[in-house]
Amino acid sequence: MTFIRTTLAASLLALATTPALSPAWAATPDTALVIAQNIDDIVTIDPASAYEFSSGEYVTNVYDQLVQYDAVDTETLAPGLATEWEIDAENRTITFTLREGVTFHSGNPLRAEDVVGSWRRVIVLDRAPAFILGNLGWTAENFDEMVTGDGNTVTIRWAGDFAPSFVLNVLASRPGSVVDMETVMAHEVDGDMGHAWLNENSAGTGPFRLRTFRPGEVLMLDANPDYFGGAPAMEQILIRHVAEAATQRLLLESGDVDMAKNLTPDQVAGLGGTDGIKVETFPQAAVHWISFNQKTEALTNPALWEAARYLVDYEGMADSFLQGQMQVHQAFWPAGFPGAVTDTPFSYDPERARQILEEGGVDLPITVTLDVINANPFDDMAQSLQQTFSQAGINFEILPGTGAQVITKYRARTHQAMLLYWGPDFMDPHSNAKAFAYNADNSDEAYVSTTTWRNAWMPPEEINELTMAALAEQDADRRLEMYEELQREMQQEAPFVIMFQAVKQVAMAERVTGFVNGSNSDFVYYRLVEKI
Repeated sequence: MTFIRTTLAASLLALATTPALSPAWAATPDTALVIAQNIDDIVTIDPASAYEFSSGEYVTNVYDQLVQYDAVDTETLAPGLATEWEIDAENRTITFTLREGVTFHSGNPLRAEDVVGSWRRVIVLDRAPAFILGNLGWTAENFDEMVTGDGNTVTIRWAGDFAPSFVLNVLASRPGSVVDMETVMAHEVDGDMGHAWLNENSAGTGPFRLRTFRPGEVLMLDANPDYFGGAPAMEQILIRHVAEAATQRLLLESGDVDMAKNLTPDQVAGLGGTDGIKVETFPQAAVHWISFNQKTEALTNPALWEAARYLVDYEGMADSFLQGQMQVHQAFWPAGFPGAVTDTPFSYDPERARQILEEGGVDLPITVTLDVINANPFDDMAQSLQQTFSQAGINFEILPGTGAQVITKYRARTHQAMLLYWGPDFMDPHSNAKAFAYNADNSDEAYVSTTTWRNAWMPPEEINELTMAALAEQDADRRLEMYEELQREMQQEAPFVIMFQAVKQVAMAERVTGFVNGSNSDFVYYRLVEKI
């Protein structure tokens, strides 16, 4: 068996690094799923620092949380590494009982020490997603008082006036992943808590384990036959980095890959009637927007933000090159989730925009650099924005880059304007509210993974207060009303323009079944995939 799996892996890696071959030579194995996908946004695959869409997919398939959403039901929070939990809301405490018989990919048994150590590691490393667990009031200084393990139980405490359901959603998020602390810490170098090693290896309990990761080239996973939820049908998953949508389509049509995940609407339409290929559609939680960095003086006038809302050709883009992949959406919480604002008060109106700019005293014309991921559909969106904004004297100089380059620049606050997307870190409206309507400290040293901080924008104090009040609100209906109010406030005065909500179209071989693509990258599952 070892020989067969090794030979299969070698042949798949050869497929990943060679040009498209004829179908006779390149037919994918029955026990492997081969995917063409743009994965150049990956900066890190350590679950304590992974904060990109593609790395989120990886973490979901390699690691588990105590409570989690699953391929079987992406909308219901279910037992993961914990089989049960006892909530004491009055004392802000939850005690989890760990699942028996779970082992890490190394063969080491799951222990309470691994859960506690994994979360402590997130807090201490303090990388991009650490703020998610920090929502619970956990810090490096108080962590050992807030989280304890005893035998097969883990008890957590939180500081803050919010419902236990919020706490559970936080723990079900990506940084809540549990790693094999014994293995990870054995590879610690210079106090990095195994971070460098986990960027090249995996140490999870999930249905797959990492075989190979070469940035901007290939990501390959092996099945975990001992997974507590059942062994995957696919022995291996190979994600081949292919940035060009046209190349993805050719690879799919020639049989070199089983799935193409970044096709344009025209390419999807062109597949109609193609024997052996189908297209499945999955609504997504990601919202797409353009933002203005408040470190650039010329972009700080609120009149420019307001005018920008009327310089986007929403319908023109949605009805043409974005057709089937985006729907017009103008609020920070995505449609399809409770509390979402779905009205669209803005439309393309350059004359109104020019009037707003003139009355607001904006000195025109101005030239603004616009960072954009050099891939479908961002490059076409950037060109549309360049054309429509120029009608009011705002001239975009487009700066294309890989996903990793653009996101790294955004995190450093060195951009001027940015065309990007945002998905919830966990399935609670506070996730996006904190990202778009809250900033506790705008200093360069106070890094936090929110679009407010990354755009160097400090919301008015009443908005900050409303965001935290909504988090604390115990009445479910009133809480949703408060998030609706926040969304409408951000529609009126904030240095970003939310334009679209994504719709994911995935083209695949007809024989592929069981692929699950939930509302965001944390809900992309390969465990149930089969080839019939």
